[in-house]
Amino acid sequence: MNLDVPTAAQTFEVQPPLGQILLQRGAIGENDLAKALNFQASFSGPLGAVLIRIGAVSEDAVLDALSMQLGLDVMSNERMPQDPAIYAAAIKASNLDSDWWIDQTALVWAGEQGVMHCISRDPLKPSLQEALLSAFPDNEIRWWLIRSRELEFMIDLVRRELKSDGRDIDGDVALLRELAEEAPVVELVSNVMSQAVNEAASDIHVEPREHEFDIRYRIDGVLQSRVTLPRSRFDAVASRIKLISGLDIAERRLPQDGRISVRMSGKELDIRVSCLPGVFGESIVMRLLLKEHKQFSLAKIGMAKDHLDVFAKHANEPHGIILVTGPTGSGKSTTLKATLEHIKDGKRKIITVEDPVEYNIPGVTQVQTKSEIGYTFARALRSILRQDPDVIMIGEIRDLETAQIAVQASLTGHMVFSTLHTNDSLSAFTRLIDMGLEPFLVASSVRQVMAQRLVRRLCPHCQRSQEPARAIREKCEKLRDQFPEVLPGEPQWFEAVGCTRCQNTGYRGRLGIYEVAVLDDEVGEMILHQRPMHEMQAAVRKNGFRDLMEDGLVKVWRGDTSVEEVIRVTGQAGIDGD
Repeated sequence: MNLDVPTAAQTFEVQPPLGQILLQRGAIGENDLAKALNFQASFSGPLGAVLIRIGAVSEDAVLDALSMQLGLDVMSNERMPQDPAIYAAAIKASNLDSDWWIDQTALVWAGEQGVMHCISRDPLKPSLQEALLSAFPDNEIRWWLIRSRELEFMIDLVRRELKSDGRDIDGDVALLRELAEEAPVVELVSNVMSQAVNEAASDIHVEPREHEFDIRYRIDGVLQSRVTLPRSRFDAVASRIKLISGLDIAERRLPQDGRISVRMSGKELDIRVSCLPGVFGESIVMRLLLKEHKQFSLAKIGMAKDHLDVFAKHANEPHGIILVTGPTGSGKSTTLKATLEHIKDGKRKIITVEDPVEYNIPGVTQVQTKSEIGYTFARALRSILRQDPDVIMIGEIRDLETAQIAVQASLTGHMVFSTLHTNDSLSAFTRLIDMGLEPFLVASSVRQVMAQRLVRRLCPHCQRSQEPARAIREKCEKLRDQFPEVLPGEPQWFEAVGCTRCQNTGYRGRLGIYEVAVLDDEVGEMILHQRPMHEMQAAVRKNGFRDLMEDGLVKVWRGDTSVEEVIRVTGQAGIDGD
């Protein structure tokens, strides 16, 4: 858009106050606005920046509201010149001191037809408007809003281009602490976390390279790049994260783990922080966990009806062990929490032992292990058994001692739920025996094993019909013959496309794919005699077993996900030909 600034006295046509716009859009609450106004009265500063700083809203939401209020467009990173020399040339042409531009947090560059474009943290600042009118009296000036991280990134590049940044922060802990408290760094870290919450990211990755560092979000199980910043700013950002998570700023040679409890985008968060030293600096990963109670339901996590019926039936048994297997991030904990919600009836004592306790479940006693003081899963379980429980949930069976106590509990009348790291359901029996459990104990205590993975749901706004390969169609036809109740009607084949609502990924949200193996007498005998895996698989298939790939194709048939996504998660094993 064109925005002429003919005189220094010009003011932008302001719509309703920013706070009211954000309230009307539901981006903030009344309490957030009151808190921000009090903060502003005490410490001053633009209301939008204050709201971002206190974690009430993301910068993108504020910019959208400002764009409507002021009639200014938001400059995207793709449309900005990427060569810092372009900005440096315009700064020199202005005859204004380069340090003044840096202090104003503003940049200018020459566009087509004599237009001078200006991006700034505060385009309404009268002194800035007057300076540009004096510096470029014969040019049309176009003002833009811009995200802080993109503006700061480019300013840093321009500063280096102008050779005005000579600070060396390596090894200076006092300076690191000072930089970590600077407003731009505080705002950048706060906005990165707030934006991650808005995009429903599970993790934030801050990864240093030789000359830059990347910030990436894990959304629906896939890492997506969000911003790249100069390496010179990494130490300040890393120090800020370490400072608020209670870590040692000076320690860069050893791994560290910390935790942050914070409010972001109107939500209470528990953030687990992990720092791992690398060649170019510390890799920092932040796991985002919402503190609010989440409603878990077995019916909503993606189980087909036959799997749900079998799993729910065994979950209500009075004793035995049910295992959920899969790699890290496959949704095992969510499945177990949904299971506890399903069986919770107020008549049974349910106790969990977890590391860490990610979600609070009302009516369930949850125990947090602390390995640093020797309070391990095994030690916690011994205490739990003296609490007269009916149901025990163990976060993970990691060693023989924990496995032995779990078996002992199941054989003495307790229902035990736990997780195990294996590639498929039947491998759980081999894994327990490899740990040191006797085969007869495995066969007599384990009732059911369920393996799972998470696949991304197709975005309903941009999905497109697709005819899959012949091998896929033939495989699905065989599955329909085997499971007519699970694959009713005609198939709904779709592929991912990508639109603005799904960040151009083609997917929004995730659902589970499962394989459920029930341990009957025949399978129990095979475990006792440690029969080969293919024989056990043939035995469980008699009772309606299907593997992860096949259950994924069930979800493809229904139009929930795509063939490509299922293959990405499970591989191509089991699909022959084209």
